[in-house]
Amino acid sequence: MRRRRARGVDVRPVWAACAALLDYPTPALLDALDDIEALVPGNPDLTGLLGHLRALPLADLQAAYVATFDHTRKCALYLTYFAYGDTRRRGQALVRFKETYRAAGVAWDESTGELPDHLCAVLQFAATVDPVAGGRLLADHRAGVEMLRLALSGWRNDDGTTGSPWAGALRAVCATLPELRGEEADAIRRLVEQGPPAEEVGLDGYGGTRPGPALIAPATLAVRS
Repeated sequence: MRRRRARGVDVRPVWAACAALLDYPTPALLDALDDIEALVPGNPDLTGLLGHLRALPLADLQAAYVATFDHTRKCALYLTYFAYGDTRRRGQALVRFKETYRAAGVAWDESTGELPDHLCAVLQFAATVDPVAGGRLLADHRAGVEMLRLALSGWRNDDGTTGSPWAGALRAVCATLPELRGEEADAIRRLVEQGPPAEEVGLDGYGGTRPGPALIAPATLAVRS
C-alpha cells in the first residue's frame, strides 16, 4: 500500500530530487547524484534508482531512458498527454502551464524545444518556485501521474523482470500527493482501459517533444534551490 503524505512534511526535497532523477541522464546528473541523495536521505522509493544510475554506464542509461520514455506512449512524461492525447484540447491545456509559471514570476524557455507540461519541469517548478501552484498542477493531472506510475511499475525488462528503475521516482512523487478520491480512481481506470484520446494534431507553437533535458532554463529556474 502506498504511503500517505504526513501533514506538515516538506515535500519539496522529494520533488526536486525526482525532477532531476527523471530527466535524461547526462554526466552532470551522474556527478550530482550524491547531492540529490542528500536531499532525500534514506528514501526507500529512490534508493534503487540512485543505485541503478550509479551502476550503469552513461550510454546504457541514455539508451534505456529513450526506450522507456521517448518510444513508449504509455510512459510519456508529458502530463497533458494522458488527459488529452494529441488533440486540439491539449494545446489549450499547455497554455495553462505557461500561464501558471508566468504568474509565479518565471518564464518558460521556448529555446529548449520542450513542452511545459513535462513532469521534470513541473516538479522543478513546484520544488523551487511555487509549491502551491506546482502541487495544484500535479493534482489536476493526478490520473496521468498515477497512470505513468502503473506503466513504469509494470515495465517488462529484457531480463524478464518487471518494473522500470524509474518507477521508484513515480512512487516517491505519488507518496507526496493526497489520497486518491473516487473520481480520480475512476479516471485512472478509464485511462488503463481506453488510453488517451487519439485525434492527431500538430503542437507547433507549444514546443517540441525531442529527447533530452526537459528543464526550465537555469537562468530562470534552478533544479534545486
